[in-house]
Amino acid sequence: MYDAVVVGARCAGSPTAMLLARKGYRVLLLDKATFPSAMPMSTHLIHQPGIARLKRWGLRDRLPASHCSPVTHYQFDLGACTLTGCPPPAEDTTEAYAPRRTILDKILVEAAVEAGVELREAFAVQELVREGEQVVGIRGHTPGGSNLTEKARIVIGADGMHSLVARAVHAPEYKNLPPLQETYFAYWSGVSMKGLEFYPRAYRAAYGWPTHDNLVLVGVNWVARDFAEVRADIEGHFFQVLDMAAPDLAVRLREGRRESRWIGGSINNYFRKPYGSGWALVGDAGYKKDPGTAAGITDAFRDAELLVQAIDDGFSERQPLVEALAGYERKRNEAAMPVYEFTCEIVRFEPPTLEQQHLFNALRNNQKDTNRFFGLIARLHPSQSSSRRRISNGSLKEGQCDRSGRGYKV
Repeated sequence: MYDAVVVGARCAGSPTAMLLARKGYRVLLLDKATFPSAMPMSTHLIHQPGIARLKRWGLRDRLPASHCSPVTHYQFDLGACTLTGCPPPAEDTTEAYAPRRTILDKILVEAAVEAGVELREAFAVQELVREGEQVVGIRGHTPGGSNLTEKARIVIGADGMHSLVARAVHAPEYKNLPPLQETYFAYWSGVSMKGLEFYPRAYRAAYGWPTHDNLVLVGVNWVARDFAEVRADIEGHFFQVLDMAAPDLAVRLREGRRESRWIGGSINNYFRKPYGSGWALVGDAGYKKDPGTAAGITDAFRDAELLVQAIDDGFSERQPLVEALAGYERKRNEAAMPVYEFTCEIVRFEPPTLEQQHLFNALRNNQKDTNRFFGLIARLHPSQSSSRRRISNGSLKEGQCDRSGRGYKV
């Protein structure tokens, strides 16, 4: 009998298992994959708050030790107006990282095992085990085909947006939105890039940052109406956007070499109720938004901490478990909802409003507030909208950005 069975061992599952084990609980961690292994559709940027959590967990130094370059310089190119700087620190953490998932997930899995978690790789969970309405365990099979049933006080679904656990318990969804944009990216060698580069334009955007092995990740986003056309010729449309929005980056890529296939697609946006009788959800299993703000891993780390605290409060009888888990949903939503709404707004890539035009004008000669603006992107503020208003109200100057063929002129 385990205290917890965690289904899914990646960015939400391994930290959840690790933190529970560090509190003395007996934890079984399951995944259908083996590690290291790649994770499709992940641009794998971890913002400063996520790195700060890795530091608290004693794992931050494993990233530079794996030869992953830090991201400390941010460039927000609007065409004729370009903002550069770096976000304020999260606690005392100033750098972001974009580790490849083959390396990051392995680091997290190994940390869970070091904490005393029992790991079973290549384990296929088939169904949940119930006693009445209460979930009491899982049933699945090993790589050799042996069927196993394991019991636990709680089953945690950390198994992504197509979560078996969420489907099995019919977890209610809310705030749903269809795919708003589609992204395709690839990895390149021989390309210089010292930090995060972002090039928003009308109804599309380009982005990139450094990662492991002296590679850079560079991608382009398109809005939903362009999906079919883009998929017919990804590379052609990719460079068409770069030649228009980021010609210098396009030159750098052509002088380098593409080292991977094109990776990408589109996703739905949703919240799911993350708890019930004997079960809980964390990470993408419970909440998913467009990757346009690259906040998925950072949010998964935060929610792992929130869920573990709730479970510990319930198991230790500091408060009834159902109340603790309800508090987990409330805290998750308080932190996630502003980011969700901010993300779903900006990934439509509509031309900037007059307020936004004034904001960019105000920021161009104010490094302090420019860095605070980058703090919005890096998830350093509890409310994206209120922080955005504070920046605007504190530094607003007269001026207007006029949309041109290449961007937004100041």
